[in-house]
Amino acid sequence: MSVSISQNLKEYSRTAEQTTRDALVMNHLWLVRHLTGKVTARLPMGVDIENLESAGMLGLVEAARRYDASRGVDFKSFAALRIRGAIYDEARRNCPLPQEVMQRVMLVSKAQEQLTAPISVDDLVAETGLAKDEVIDALLAMPLIRVQSLDQVLDDPTRNSDTAPDASAEFAEQKRLLADAIAALPERERLVVTLYYMEDLRLKEIGEVLKLSESRVSRLLAAAQLQLRSYVGTNRKDA
Repeated sequence: MSVSISQNLKEYSRTAEQTTRDALVMNHLWLVRHLTGKVTARLPMGVDIENLESAGMLGLVEAARRYDASRGVDFKSFAALRIRGAIYDEARRNCPLPQEVMQRVMLVSKAQEQLTAPISVDDLVAETGLAKDEVIDALLAMPLIRVQSLDQVLDDPTRNSDTAPDASAEFAEQKRLLADAIAALPERERLVVTLYYMEDLRLKEIGEVLKLSESRVSRLLAAAQLQLRSYVGTNRKDA
């Protein structure tokens, strides 16, 4: 093969790859807006939504650049983790919490470390001396300090797929534990989790379905997430 033909083929390949990446980005712009809306609904008032959406866009572009279809993971799932992570990173950089909220977060975090799992909101209330709403507000504020949501319970299923032969079996076990944990939730919290994560509804939409305020739905979701993390973490250690 001549040098010129080889160079032309390489250039064509680069162009085709770029076209594919551009298509992935354009076809998933809605996902950035959707995830920005879901994240900001659970953050303190006053966040700059445009900045967070811009960060989510960068996460989408990076996802398109890194995506490898041969791994068998659909692009929406692959991109959602990176978009959400980029949004939370931007929120942490630009949305410092008030000192009193920081103190409550630290109290709740310390209580979580000291208590024996599984841990409930009532356990945290008894351990910290805070009111129930203050504990839940601290749980809601934790994403601004560290990403600690249900999306991290299972981690990224593609992360160790090349180096860990047992990754698929471990991921399947984590999903089983999570399903058991969801089944054990109180009915209303179980419904909120199902609508938020499996039906992909926003808090406002869930509130309309359940006839609850958006704030109440947010608190139910935070309480459910605490129980899910605690249940999955405990059973993984026991396994």
